[in-house]
Amino acid sequence: MKKYSLLLLVVTLCISCSSTKDASKAEKTPFVWESANVYFLLIDRFNNGDTTNDNPLKRDKPTGKLRGFMGGDLRGVIQKLDEGYFTDLGINAIWMTPVVEQIHGSVDEGTGNTYGFHGYWTKDWTALDPNYGTRADLAELVEKAHARGIRIVLDAVINHTGPVTDIDGVYPIDWVRTFPKCQYNNYENTITCTLVDNLPDVKTESNKEVGLPPMLIQKWKKEGRYEQEVAELDAFFKATGYPRVPRYYIMKWLADYITDFGIDGYRADTVKHTHEDVWADFYKVCEIAFAEYKKNNPSKVLDNNPFFTVGEVYGYYIGGKRLYDFGDKKVDYFANGFSSLINFDFRNEAKMNYEELFSKYNGILQNDLKGKSVMNYVTSHDDGYPFDKKREKTFEAGTKLLLAPGIAQVYYGDELARPLDIEGTQGDATLRSFMNWDDLKTDKSKYLLLYHFQQLGKFRSNHPAIGAGVHQQITSAPYVFSRVYTKDTYTDKVVVGLDLPIGKKEISVGTVFENGTSLKDSYSGKSVTVSNGKVSIDSPYGIILLEKE
Repeated sequence: MKKYSLLLLVVTLCISCSSTKDASKAEKTPFVWESANVYFLLIDRFNNGDTTNDNPLKRDKPTGKLRGFMGGDLRGVIQKLDEGYFTDLGINAIWMTPVVEQIHGSVDEGTGNTYGFHGYWTKDWTALDPNYGTRADLAELVEKAHARGIRIVLDAVINHTGPVTDIDGVYPIDWVRTFPKCQYNNYENTITCTLVDNLPDVKTESNKEVGLPPMLIQKWKKEGRYEQEVAELDAFFKATGYPRVPRYYIMKWLADYITDFGIDGYRADTVKHTHEDVWADFYKVCEIAFAEYKKNNPSKVLDNNPFFTVGEVYGYYIGGKRLYDFGDKKVDYFANGFSSLINFDFRNEAKMNYEELFSKYNGILQNDLKGKSVMNYVTSHDDGYPFDKKREKTFEAGTKLLLAPGIAQVYYGDELARPLDIEGTQGDATLRSFMNWDDLKTDKSKYLLLYHFQQLGKFRSNHPAIGAGVHQQITSAPYVFSRVYTKDTYTDKVVVGLDLPIGKKEISVGTVFENGTSLKDSYSGKSVTVSNGKVSIDSPYGIILLEKE
Protein backbone atom coordinates (compact mmCIF):
# COMPACT_ATOMS: atom_id res chain seq x y z
CA MET A 1 0.00 0.00 0.00
CA LYS A 2 2.84 2.39 0.86
CA LYS A 3 4.59 1.60 -2.44
CA TYR A 4 1.37 2.28 -4.35
CA SER A 5 0.77 5.54 -2.50
CA LEU A 6 4.32 6.72 -3.17
CA LEU A 7 4.02 5.89 -6.87
CA LEU A 8 0.69 7.72 -7.02
CA LEU A 9 2.27 10.76 -5.38
CA VAL A 10 5.10 10.77 -7.93
CA VAL A 11 2.64 10.42 -10.80
CA THR A 12 0.38 13.17 -9.46
CA LEU A 13 3.29 15.55 -9.12
CA CYS A 14 4.47 14.75 -12.65
CA ILE A 15 1.01 15.35 -14.08
CA SER A 16 0.74 18.73 -12.39
CA CYS A 17 4.08 19.87 -13.83
CA SER A 18 4.11 22.47 -16.59
CA SER A 19 4.12 21.08 -20.12
CA THR A 20 6.13 24.03 -21.47
CA LYS A 21 9.29 21.96 -21.77
CA ASP A 22 7.54 19.23 -23.74
CA ALA A 23 5.79 21.77 -25.97
CA SER A 24 9.07 23.49 -26.82
CA LYS A 25 10.65 20.17 -27.69
CA ALA A 26 7.68 19.27 -29.90
CA GLU A 27 8.19 22.50 -31.83
CA LYS A 28 11.59 21.23 -32.96
CA THR A 29 10.18 17.89 -34.06
CA PRO A 30 8.81 17.70 -37.60
CA PHE A 31 5.16 16.77 -37.62
CA VAL A 32 4.45 13.59 -39.58
CA TRP A 33 0.83 12.59 -40.16
CA GLU A 34 1.83 8.93 -40.44
CA SER A 35 2.82 9.06 -36.78
CA ALA A 36 0.14 11.43 -35.45
CA ASN A 37 -1.32 11.11 -31.97
CA VAL A 38 -5.00 11.91 -32.60
CA TYR A 39 -7.60 12.59 -29.93
CA PHE A 40 -11.15 11.82 -31.09
CA LEU A 41 -14.02 13.42 -29.21
CA LEU A 42 -17.76 13.88 -29.54
CA ILE A 43 -18.22 17.61 -29.05
CA ASP A 44 -21.46 17.21 -27.09
CA ARG A 45 -19.93 14.63 -24.72
CA PHE A 46 -16.49 16.05 -23.94
CA ASN A 47 -16.73 19.20 -21.83
CA ASN A 48 -19.42 21.82 -21.23
CA GLY A 49 -17.69 25.19 -21.42
CA ASP A 50 -20.78 27.36 -22.00
CA THR A 51 -24.03 26.43 -20.28
CA THR A 52 -25.91 29.22 -22.08
CA ASN A 53 -25.96 27.17 -25.32
CA ASP A 54 -27.15 23.90 -23.78
CA ASN A 55 -30.60 24.00 -25.39
CA PRO A 56 -31.01 26.97 -27.77
CA LEU A 57 -33.34 25.09 -30.14
CA LYS A 58 -35.60 23.64 -27.44
CA ARG A 59 -34.82 20.02 -28.15
CA ASP A 60 -36.97 19.06 -25.19
CA LYS A 61 -38.58 15.69 -25.93
CA PRO A 62 -37.77 12.87 -23.49
CA THR A 63 -35.07 10.68 -25.01
CA GLY A 64 -33.63 7.25 -24.60
CA LYS A 65 -30.66 7.08 -22.25
CA LEU A 66 -27.64 8.98 -23.66
CA ARG A 67 -29.61 9.94 -26.79
CA GLY A 68 -30.11 13.64 -26.18
CA PHE A 69 -27.79 16.64 -26.08
CA MET A 70 -25.77 16.87 -22.86
CA GLY A 71 -24.09 20.27 -23.14
CA GLY A 72 -20.59 19.64 -24.47
CA ASP A 73 -19.41 22.37 -26.83
CA LEU A 74 -16.49 24.00 -28.61
CA ARG A 75 -15.93 26.27 -25.62
CA GLY A 76 -15.36 23.14 -23.55
CA VAL A 77 -12.64 21.97 -25.95
CA ILE A 78 -11.07 25.44 -25.80
CA GLN A 79 -10.99 25.24 -21.99
CA LYS A 80 -9.03 21.99 -22.13
CA LEU A 81 -6.65 23.48 -24.71
CA ASP A 82 -6.05 26.42 -22.36
CA GLU A 83 -5.42 24.04 -19.46
CA GLY A 84 -2.79 22.18 -21.47
CA TYR A 85 -4.73 18.92 -21.24
CA PHE A 86 -4.06 17.88 -24.82
CA THR A 87 -0.43 19.02 -24.75
CA ASP A 88 0.18 16.99 -21.59
CA LEU A 89 -1.26 13.95 -23.41
CA GLY A 90 1.10 14.47 -26.33
CA ILE A 91 -1.87 15.01 -28.64
CA ASN A 92 -0.87 16.69 -31.89
CA ALA A 93 -4.21 16.40 -33.71
CA ILE A 94 -7.80 16.64 -32.47
CA TRP A 95 -10.57 15.02 -34.50
CA MET A 96 -14.03 16.30 -33.62
CA THR A 97 -17.40 15.02 -34.72
CA PRO A 98 -19.23 17.24 -37.26
CA VAL A 99 -19.81 20.85 -36.21
CA VAL A 100 -22.54 21.53 -38.78
CA GLU A 101 -26.14 22.32 -37.90
CA GLN A 102 -28.13 19.23 -37.04
CA ILE A 103 -31.80 18.47 -37.56
CA HIS A 104 -33.87 20.31 -34.97
CA GLY A 105 -36.26 17.48 -34.28
CA SER A 106 -35.84 13.95 -33.00
CA VAL A 107 -36.60 10.46 -34.24
CA ASP A 108 -37.90 7.49 -32.32
CA GLU A 109 -35.61 4.54 -33.03
CA GLY A 110 -37.54 2.15 -30.81
CA THR A 111 -35.44 3.08 -27.78
CA GLY A 112 -37.01 6.46 -27.14
CA ASN A 113 -36.36 9.70 -28.98
CA THR A 114 -32.90 10.46 -30.34
CA TYR A 115 -31.50 13.87 -31.26
CA GLY A 116 -28.51 14.53 -33.51
CA PHE A 117 -26.13 15.19 -30.61
CA HIS A 118 -23.43 13.21 -32.42
CA GLY A 119 -23.25 15.55 -35.40
CA TYR A 120 -23.95 13.08 -38.21
CA TRP A 121 -27.53 14.21 -38.95
CA THR A 122 -26.97 17.29 -41.09
CA LYS A 123 -29.64 19.93 -41.67
CA ASP A 124 -27.39 22.70 -43.03
CA TRP A 125 -23.73 22.19 -43.97
CA THR A 126 -23.11 25.96 -44.06
CA ALA A 127 -23.96 26.66 -40.40
CA LEU A 128 -22.65 25.54 -37.03
CA ASP A 129 -25.11 23.88 -34.69
CA PRO A 130 -25.86 26.40 -31.91
CA ASN A 131 -25.54 23.64 -29.31
CA TYR A 132 -21.85 23.40 -30.19
CA GLY A 133 -21.13 27.11 -30.28
CA THR A 134 -20.42 29.89 -32.75
CA ARG A 135 -18.12 30.54 -35.67
CA ALA A 136 -16.07 32.72 -33.34
CA ASP A 137 -15.68 29.72 -31.01
CA LEU A 138 -14.45 27.52 -33.84
CA ALA A 139 -12.01 30.19 -35.03
CA GLU A 140 -10.63 30.57 -31.52
CA LEU A 141 -10.35 26.82 -31.09
CA VAL A 142 -8.35 26.36 -34.30
CA GLU A 143 -6.11 29.33 -33.49
CA LYS A 144 -5.35 28.12 -29.97
CA ALA A 145 -4.77 24.56 -31.13
CA HIS A 146 -2.35 25.71 -33.82
CA ALA A 147 -0.49 27.86 -31.28
CA ARG A 148 0.23 24.61 -29.43
CA GLY A 149 1.22 22.67 -32.55
CA ILE A 150 -2.08 20.76 -32.55
CA ARG A 151 -3.92 20.17 -35.82
CA ILE A 152 -7.71 20.20 -36.11
CA VAL A 153 -9.53 17.50 -38.08
CA LEU A 154 -13.27 17.83 -38.68
CA ASP A 155 -15.74 15.17 -39.79
CA ALA A 156 -17.10 15.29 -43.35
CA VAL A 157 -20.50 13.76 -44.12
CA ILE A 158 -21.38 13.74 -47.81
CA ASN A 159 -23.31 10.49 -48.06
CA HIS A 160 -26.52 11.44 -46.24
CA THR A 161 -28.54 14.18 -44.59
CA GLY A 162 -30.28 13.96 -41.23
CA PRO A 163 -33.50 11.97 -40.82
CA VAL A 164 -36.89 13.45 -41.64
CA THR A 165 -38.76 14.63 -38.56
CA ASP A 166 -42.01 16.42 -37.84
CA ILE A 167 -40.14 19.77 -37.86
CA ASP A 168 -37.34 19.08 -40.37
CA GLY A 169 -38.14 18.87 -44.06
CA VAL A 170 -36.54 16.37 -46.38
CA TYR A 171 -34.18 17.47 -49.14
CA PRO A 172 -35.79 17.34 -52.64
CA ILE A 173 -36.00 14.04 -54.54
CA ASP A 174 -33.40 15.26 -57.04
CA TRP A 175 -30.99 15.55 -54.07
CA VAL A 176 -31.74 12.41 -52.04
CA ARG A 177 -33.32 8.98 -52.14
CA THR A 178 -35.27 7.45 -49.28
CA PHE A 179 -35.21 3.86 -50.59
CA PRO A 180 -34.16 1.13 -51.20
CA LYS A 181 -32.34 0.12 -48.06
CA CYS A 182 -28.76 -1.10 -48.56
CA GLN A 183 -28.24 -4.86 -48.85
CA TYR A 184 -24.41 -4.65 -48.56
CA ASN A 185 -23.96 -7.75 -50.74
CA ASN A 186 -22.19 -6.03 -53.64
CA TYR A 187 -20.75 -2.69 -54.75
CA GLU A 188 -23.94 -1.02 -55.99
CA ASN A 189 -26.10 -2.39 -53.16
CA THR A 190 -23.79 -0.57 -50.77
CA ILE A 191 -23.90 2.78 -52.57
CA THR A 192 -27.18 3.62 -54.32
CA CYS A 193 -29.29 2.97 -51.24
CA THR A 194 -30.07 4.23 -47.74
CA LEU A 195 -27.97 3.01 -44.80
CA VAL A 196 -30.99 2.68 -42.53
CA ASP A 197 -34.67 3.59 -42.66
CA ASN A 198 -35.42 7.32 -42.65
CA LEU A 199 -31.86 8.44 -43.36
CA PRO A 200 -32.10 10.16 -46.78
CA ASP A 201 -29.18 9.16 -48.98
CA VAL A 202 -27.56 11.92 -51.02
CA LYS A 203 -27.46 11.05 -54.73
CA THR A 204 -23.69 11.40 -54.84
CA GLU A 205 -23.52 9.47 -58.11
CA SER A 206 -25.94 11.79 -59.91
CA ASN A 207 -24.73 14.06 -62.72
CA LYS A 208 -28.09 15.76 -63.12
CA GLU A 209 -27.84 19.45 -62.24
CA VAL A 210 -30.08 20.58 -59.40
CA GLY A 211 -31.07 23.85 -57.79
CA LEU A 212 -30.75 24.77 -54.15
CA PRO A 213 -33.14 22.96 -51.81
CA PRO A 214 -36.12 25.24 -51.06
CA MET A 215 -35.69 24.60 -47.33
CA LEU A 216 -32.18 26.07 -47.46
CA ILE A 217 -33.27 29.04 -49.55
CA GLN A 218 -35.98 29.84 -47.04
CA LYS A 219 -33.62 29.34 -44.10
CA TRP A 220 -30.81 31.50 -45.54
CA LYS A 221 -33.20 34.31 -46.44
CA LYS A 222 -34.56 34.28 -42.90
CA GLU A 223 -30.98 34.44 -41.58
CA GLY A 224 -30.06 37.24 -43.97
CA ARG A 225 -27.31 35.44 -45.87
CA TYR A 226 -28.99 34.08 -48.97
CA GLU A 227 -27.29 36.46 -51.41
CA GLN A 228 -23.87 35.78 -49.93
CA GLU A 229 -24.27 31.99 -50.10
CA VAL A 230 -25.51 32.12 -53.70
CA ALA A 231 -22.67 34.41 -54.77
CA GLU A 232 -20.12 32.05 -53.23
CA LEU A 233 -21.68 29.06 -54.95
CA ASP A 234 -21.65 30.87 -58.29
CA ALA A 235 -17.96 31.67 -57.83
CA PHE A 236 -17.16 28.07 -56.85
CA PHE A 237 -18.88 26.46 -59.82
CA LYS A 238 -17.39 29.01 -62.20
CA ALA A 239 -13.86 28.45 -60.88
CA THR A 240 -14.03 24.65 -60.82
CA GLY A 241 -16.23 23.95 -63.83
CA TYR A 242 -18.04 21.29 -61.80
CA PRO A 243 -21.72 20.70 -62.59
CA ARG A 244 -24.29 21.81 -60.02
CA VAL A 245 -24.98 18.35 -58.67
CA PRO A 246 -25.50 17.47 -54.99
CA ARG A 247 -22.00 16.19 -54.23
CA TYR A 248 -20.25 19.35 -55.42
CA TYR A 249 -22.54 21.64 -53.46
CA ILE A 250 -21.63 19.71 -50.30
CA MET A 251 -17.92 19.66 -51.17
CA LYS A 252 -17.97 23.45 -51.51
CA TRP A 253 -19.70 23.87 -48.16
CA LEU A 254 -17.23 21.56 -46.40
CA ALA A 255 -14.24 23.25 -48.06
CA ASP A 256 -15.39 26.56 -46.58
CA TYR A 257 -14.27 25.32 -43.15
CA ILE A 258 -10.76 25.11 -44.57
CA THR A 259 -10.66 28.56 -46.15
CA ASP A 260 -12.57 30.24 -43.29
CA PHE A 261 -10.93 28.57 -40.29
CA GLY A 262 -7.77 26.84 -41.47
CA ILE A 263 -8.63 23.31 -40.36
CA ASP A 264 -5.95 20.77 -41.23
CA GLY A 265 -7.87 17.70 -42.25
CA TYR A 266 -11.09 15.79 -42.68
CA ARG A 267 -12.18 12.40 -41.48
CA ALA A 268 -14.65 11.25 -44.14
CA ASP A 269 -17.75 9.43 -42.95
CA THR A 270 -19.32 6.36 -44.62
CA VAL A 271 -16.75 6.35 -47.43
CA LYS A 272 -17.71 3.05 -49.05
CA HIS A 273 -21.30 4.26 -49.50
CA THR A 274 -20.35 6.56 -52.39
CA HIS A 275 -18.41 5.88 -55.57
CA GLU A 276 -14.71 6.30 -54.92
CA ASP A 277 -14.31 9.15 -57.44
CA VAL A 278 -16.40 11.31 -55.08
CA TRP A 279 -13.54 11.24 -52.61
CA ALA A 280 -10.89 11.86 -55.24
CA ASP A 281 -12.77 15.03 -56.21
CA PHE A 282 -13.35 15.96 -52.57
CA TYR A 283 -9.62 15.85 -51.92
CA LYS A 284 -8.96 18.10 -54.92
CA VAL A 285 -11.47 20.64 -53.61
CA CYS A 286 -9.93 20.49 -50.13
CA GLU A 287 -6.41 20.79 -51.51
CA ILE A 288 -7.33 23.97 -53.44
CA ALA A 289 -9.04 25.43 -50.36
CA PHE A 290 -6.01 24.59 -48.18
CA ALA A 291 -3.66 26.26 -50.63
CA GLU A 292 -5.91 29.33 -50.67
CA TYR A 293 -5.94 29.48 -46.88
CA LYS A 294 -2.15 29.25 -46.70
CA LYS A 295 -1.77 31.96 -49.34
CA ASN A 296 -4.14 34.29 -47.50
CA ASN A 297 -2.76 33.49 -44.04
CA PRO A 298 1.02 32.98 -44.38
CA SER A 299 1.66 33.77 -40.70
CA LYS A 300 -0.73 31.02 -39.60
CA VAL A 301 0.77 28.20 -41.68
CA LEU A 302 2.11 25.45 -39.42
CA ASP A 303 4.27 23.61 -41.95
CA ASN A 304 4.35 22.21 -45.48
CA ASN A 305 2.24 19.15 -44.77
CA PRO A 306 -0.54 18.60 -47.31
CA PHE A 307 -4.20 18.55 -46.30
CA PHE A 308 -4.93 15.40 -44.31
CA THR A 309 -7.68 12.92 -45.12
CA VAL A 310 -8.62 9.71 -43.33
CA GLY A 311 -11.47 7.57 -44.56
CA GLU A 312 -14.00 5.53 -42.66
CA VAL A 313 -14.33 2.54 -44.97
CA TYR A 314 -16.28 0.41 -42.52
CA GLY A 315 -14.69 -3.02 -42.29
CA TYR A 316 -11.34 -2.05 -43.86
CA TYR A 317 -8.38 -3.59 -42.07
CA ILE A 318 -4.65 -3.24 -42.56
CA GLY A 319 -4.33 -6.88 -43.63
CA GLY A 320 -6.25 -5.95 -46.77
CA LYS A 321 -3.35 -3.63 -47.56
CA ARG A 322 -4.49 -1.21 -50.27
CA LEU A 323 -7.82 -2.79 -51.24
CA TYR A 324 -11.31 -3.04 -49.84
CA ASP A 325 -13.29 -5.99 -51.19
CA PHE A 326 -17.02 -5.54 -51.90
CA GLY A 327 -17.28 -9.12 -53.10
CA ASP A 328 -17.83 -8.21 -56.73
CA LYS A 329 -15.33 -5.36 -56.84
CA LYS A 330 -12.13 -4.29 -55.08
CA VAL A 331 -11.44 -0.60 -54.52
CA ASP A 332 -8.20 1.21 -53.69
CA TYR A 333 -9.33 4.21 -51.63
CA PHE A 334 -5.71 5.23 -51.10
CA ALA A 335 -5.65 6.05 -54.82
CA ASN A 336 -8.85 8.07 -54.48
CA GLY A 337 -8.12 10.96 -52.18
CA PHE A 338 -7.08 9.30 -48.93
CA SER A 339 -3.69 9.44 -47.25
CA SER A 340 -4.95 7.05 -44.58
CA LEU A 341 -7.88 4.82 -43.65
CA ILE A 342 -9.29 3.84 -40.28
CA ASN A 343 -8.07 0.36 -39.38
CA PHE A 344 -11.09 -1.52 -38.05
CA ASP A 345 -9.17 -4.60 -37.01
CA PHE A 346 -6.62 -3.11 -34.61
CA ARG A 347 -8.97 -3.66 -31.67
CA ASN A 348 -8.87 -7.38 -32.54
CA GLU A 349 -5.20 -7.57 -33.38
CA ALA A 350 -4.31 -5.82 -30.13
CA LYS A 351 -4.83 -9.28 -28.62
CA MET A 352 -1.51 -10.29 -30.24
CA ASN A 353 1.73 -10.05 -28.30
CA TYR A 354 3.76 -6.90 -28.81
CA GLU A 355 6.26 -8.17 -31.35
CA GLU A 356 3.70 -10.04 -33.42
CA LEU A 357 1.56 -6.90 -33.60
CA PHE A 358 4.34 -4.40 -34.22
CA SER A 359 6.23 -6.45 -36.79
CA LYS A 360 3.06 -7.17 -38.79
CA TYR A 361 2.14 -3.49 -38.99
CA ASN A 362 5.70 -2.48 -39.76
CA GLY A 363 5.88 -4.98 -42.62
CA ILE A 364 2.75 -3.63 -44.31
CA LEU A 365 3.27 0.09 -43.66
CA GLN A 366 6.90 0.01 -44.80
CA ASN A 367 6.05 -1.85 -48.00
CA ASP A 368 2.52 -2.07 -49.46
CA LEU A 369 1.35 1.14 -47.76
CA LYS A 370 4.61 3.08 -47.89
CA GLY A 371 3.77 6.79 -47.96
CA LYS A 372 0.24 6.07 -46.67
CA SER A 373 -0.99 5.00 -43.25
CA VAL A 374 -3.81 3.59 -41.15
CA MET A 375 -5.46 5.03 -38.06
CA ASN A 376 -5.55 2.50 -35.23
CA TYR A 377 -7.98 2.52 -32.31
CA VAL A 378 -8.91 0.34 -29.35
CA THR A 379 -12.30 2.00 -28.75
CA SER A 380 -14.53 4.26 -30.83
CA HIS A 381 -18.00 5.84 -31.00
CA ASP A 382 -19.65 3.11 -33.04
CA ASP A 383 -17.69 -0.10 -32.47
CA GLY A 384 -19.59 -2.25 -30.02
CA TYR A 385 -16.72 -4.74 -29.77
CA PRO A 386 -13.72 -2.71 -28.60
CA PHE A 387 -10.47 -4.25 -27.39
CA ASP A 388 -11.28 -3.73 -23.72
CA LYS A 389 -14.95 -2.91 -23.24
CA LYS A 390 -14.89 -3.64 -19.51
CA ARG A 391 -11.77 -1.48 -19.06
CA GLU A 392 -9.78 -4.33 -17.51
CA LYS A 393 -6.66 -3.93 -19.69
CA THR A 394 -6.39 -0.15 -19.82
CA PHE A 395 -2.60 0.08 -19.49
CA GLU A 396 -2.03 -2.63 -22.09
CA ALA A 397 -4.50 -0.93 -24.44
CA GLY A 398 -2.65 2.36 -24.12
CA THR A 399 0.75 0.77 -24.63
CA LYS A 400 -0.22 -1.13 -27.75
CA LEU A 401 -2.17 1.75 -29.28
CA LEU A 402 0.43 4.45 -28.67
CA LEU A 403 3.47 2.37 -29.62
CA ALA A 404 2.02 0.62 -32.68
CA PRO A 405 3.21 1.64 -36.16
CA GLY A 406 0.63 3.87 -37.84
CA ILE A 407 -1.55 6.71 -36.57
CA ALA A 408 -2.93 6.41 -33.02
CA GLN A 409 -6.53 7.44 -32.31
CA VAL A 410 -7.24 7.95 -28.61
CA TYR A 411 -11.00 7.97 -28.08
CA TYR A 412 -12.02 10.49 -25.44
CA GLY A 413 -11.85 8.83 -22.04
CA ASP A 414 -9.45 6.03 -22.98
CA GLU A 415 -6.96 7.82 -20.75
CA LEU A 416 -9.41 7.89 -17.81
CA ALA A 417 -11.07 4.50 -18.39
CA ARG A 418 -14.41 6.14 -19.16
CA PRO A 419 -17.04 3.35 -18.95
CA LEU A 420 -18.11 1.81 -22.25
CA ASP A 421 -21.01 -0.26 -20.95
CA ILE A 422 -23.70 1.95 -19.42
CA GLU A 423 -26.75 0.30 -17.87
CA GLY A 424 -30.02 1.23 -19.55
CA THR A 425 -28.55 2.21 -22.90
CA GLN A 426 -29.25 0.70 -26.28
CA GLY A 427 -26.82 0.29 -29.18
CA ASP A 428 -23.92 2.65 -29.69
CA ALA A 429 -25.24 5.10 -27.07
CA THR A 430 -23.42 3.04 -24.46
CA LEU A 431 -20.11 4.10 -26.03
CA ARG A 432 -20.97 7.80 -25.86
CA SER A 433 -21.31 8.77 -22.21
CA PHE A 434 -20.17 12.17 -20.99
CA MET A 435 -16.46 12.47 -20.24
CA ASN A 436 -15.75 11.23 -16.71
CA TRP A 437 -13.88 14.29 -15.46
CA ASP A 438 -15.25 13.83 -11.93
CA ASP A 439 -13.36 10.54 -11.62
CA LEU A 440 -10.16 12.53 -11.28
CA LYS A 441 -11.65 14.07 -8.12
CA THR A 442 -12.98 10.87 -6.58
CA ASP A 443 -10.64 8.13 -7.86
CA LYS A 444 -7.01 9.15 -7.62
CA SER A 445 -5.90 5.88 -9.22
CA LYS A 446 -7.07 7.38 -12.52
CA TYR A 447 -3.91 9.50 -12.34
CA LEU A 448 -1.82 6.38 -12.86
CA LEU A 449 -3.58 5.60 -16.13
CA LEU A 450 -3.55 9.25 -17.20
CA TYR A 451 0.18 9.42 -16.50
CA HIS A 452 0.70 6.31 -18.63
CA PHE A 453 -1.14 7.86 -21.59
CA GLN A 454 0.67 11.15 -21.08
CA GLN A 455 4.16 9.69 -21.07
CA LEU A 456 3.52 7.42 -24.05
CA GLY A 457 1.67 10.16 -25.89
CA LYS A 458 4.39 12.78 -25.46
CA PHE A 459 7.03 10.26 -26.50
CA ARG A 460 5.04 9.48 -29.67
CA SER A 461 4.49 13.17 -30.36
CA ASN A 462 8.18 13.95 -29.95
CA HIS A 463 9.30 11.04 -32.11
CA PRO A 464 7.85 10.40 -35.58
CA ALA A 465 9.88 7.18 -35.50
CA ILE A 466 7.19 5.61 -33.31
CA GLY A 467 4.41 5.61 -35.88
CA ALA A 468 6.30 6.14 -39.14
CA GLY A 469 9.72 4.59 -38.47
CA VAL A 470 11.13 1.16 -39.22
CA HIS A 471 10.55 -1.32 -36.39
CA GLN A 472 13.26 -3.78 -35.35
CA GLN A 473 13.27 -6.16 -32.40
CA ILE A 474 16.52 -5.98 -30.41
CA THR A 475 15.89 -8.68 -27.81
CA SER A 476 12.88 -10.89 -27.14
CA ALA A 477 13.53 -11.39 -23.41
CA PRO A 478 13.45 -8.77 -22.10
CA TYR A 479 11.36 -7.36 -24.92
CA VAL A 480 13.22 -4.42 -26.46
CA PHE A 481 12.82 -2.85 -29.89
CA SER A 482 13.98 0.15 -31.87
CA ARG A 483 12.27 2.49 -34.31
CA VAL A 484 14.20 4.58 -36.81
CA TYR A 485 12.69 7.24 -39.07
CA THR A 486 14.64 8.98 -41.81
CA LYS A 487 13.47 11.57 -44.28
CA ASP A 488 15.84 13.81 -46.24
CA THR A 489 18.42 15.01 -43.70
CA TYR A 490 16.29 14.29 -40.62
CA THR A 491 16.75 11.10 -38.59
CA ASP A 492 14.91 10.07 -35.43
CA LYS A 493 15.90 7.04 -33.32
CA VAL A 494 14.32 5.53 -30.20
CA VAL A 495 14.62 2.34 -28.17
CA VAL A 496 11.72 0.95 -26.13
CA GLY A 497 11.61 -1.77 -23.48
CA LEU A 498 8.33 -3.33 -22.30
CA ASP A 499 7.29 -5.75 -19.55
CA LEU A 500 10.54 -5.06 -17.70
CA PRO A 501 11.25 -5.65 -13.98
CA ILE A 502 10.22 -2.96 -11.51
CA GLY A 503 13.32 -1.36 -10.02
CA LYS A 504 16.79 -2.09 -11.40
CA LYS A 505 16.99 -3.34 -14.98
CA GLU A 506 19.42 -3.55 -17.85
CA ILE A 507 18.58 -3.59 -21.54
CA SER A 508 20.46 -3.68 -24.82
CA VAL A 509 20.18 -0.78 -27.26
CA GLY A 510 21.73 -2.83 -30.06
CA THR A 511 23.53 -0.65 -32.58
CA VAL A 512 21.01 2.18 -32.41
CA PHE A 513 23.01 4.31 -29.96
CA GLU A 514 26.80 4.30 -29.66
CA ASN A 515 28.66 3.72 -26.42
CA GLY A 516 28.95 6.90 -24.40
CA THR A 517 25.70 8.35 -25.74
CA SER A 518 23.64 10.16 -23.10
CA LEU A 519 20.02 9.03 -23.16
CA LYS A 520 16.89 9.89 -21.25
CA ASP A 521 14.11 7.54 -20.25
CA SER A 522 11.12 9.64 -21.22
CA TYR A 523 8.78 7.59 -19.04
CA SER A 524 10.59 8.08 -15.71
CA GLY A 525 12.63 11.16 -16.60
CA LYS A 526 15.90 9.50 -15.59
CA SER A 527 19.15 9.88 -17.54
CA VAL A 528 21.47 7.03 -18.52
CA THR A 529 24.61 6.48 -20.58
CA VAL A 530 25.18 3.68 -23.08
CA SER A 531 27.97 1.31 -22.00
CA ASN A 532 28.88 -1.90 -23.83
CA GLY A 533 25.74 -1.51 -25.93
CA LYS A 534 23.49 -1.45 -22.86
CA VAL A 535 21.89 0.88 -20.35
CA SER A 536 21.07 0.27 -16.70
CA ILE A 537 18.29 2.11 -14.92
CA ASP A 538 16.45 1.97 -11.60
CA SER A 539 12.84 3.10 -12.00
CA PRO A 540 9.46 2.15 -10.49
CA TYR A 541 8.05 1.28 -13.92
CA GLY A 542 8.19 -1.76 -16.18
CA ILE A 543 8.65 0.35 -19.27
CA ILE A 544 11.57 2.34 -20.72
CA LEU A 545 11.29 4.93 -23.50
CA LEU A 546 14.81 5.90 -24.55
CA GLU A 547 15.66 9.03 -26.51
CA LYS A 548 18.77 11.15 -26.93
CA GLU A 549 19.24 13.78 -24.20
